[in-house]
Amino acid sequence: MSTDGGGGLVLVIEHDPAVAELQRRYLSREGFDVEIEADPGRAPAAAEHSRPDVVVLDLSTAALPADLYRRVADAARPAPVVAVTGPLDPAAARVLGDHHIARPFGPRALVGAVAEALRRGTPAAAPAPLRAGSIALDPHDRIAVVGDRRVTLTVTEFDLLEYLMANPGRVFTREQLLDAAWGPGAGAGSRTVDVHIAQLRAKLGEGSPIRTVRGVGYVLDG
Repeated sequence: MSTDGGGGLVLVIEHDPAVAELQRRYLSREGFDVEIEADPGRAPAAAEHSRPDVVVLDLSTAALPADLYRRVADAARPAPVVAVTGPLDPAAARVLGDHHIARPFGPRALVGAVAEALRRGTPAAAPAPLRAGSIALDPHDRIAVVGDRRVTLTVTEFDLLEYLMANPGRVFTREQLLDAAWGPGAGAGSRTVDVHIAQLRAKLGEGSPIRTVRGVGYVLDG
């Protein structure tokens, strides 16, 4: 972790060279050292190698933004991650942590988000376990158990179940669930949600608490 710059080391993960250069320029003017990684696929390795004070992570082109965010956050810990996205639905904001800015952004927004992330840091507390009937979910270790049976879920299935269990009794549209599990602007259709919900129900077994609300979406009965 660098201590040479006045503000510390910022690792910028940005696929667009022009945007990356603007970010470098803005942050350097504020006294930060800046490293650039253009390949989002290399972001976790770059975070682990450089040990930054804060990461600015572009998620606008990620196929699985929530998964990429978690992998980078784990690799960079305890450094906070500022997620760069399109316009954020409140549901998606919960998935992507405490610090985020929307594209397009100005220099003040970028520098302000980085400074705020450094000031607040990364919360030390692990996310609380969730329960719904016989289902137990550990968001930190990403473990799902039904009764005494451990269930193997894909990243997206886990994200959907976690989101529904964190909001029992609340009905979500397919579009809201798309944003929560895939991230805003991911391009997946509503049929994708139906397919993943069906797979999730099959894995949870008889008595799955996920209920279809006709003409609207889905709800988890707590």
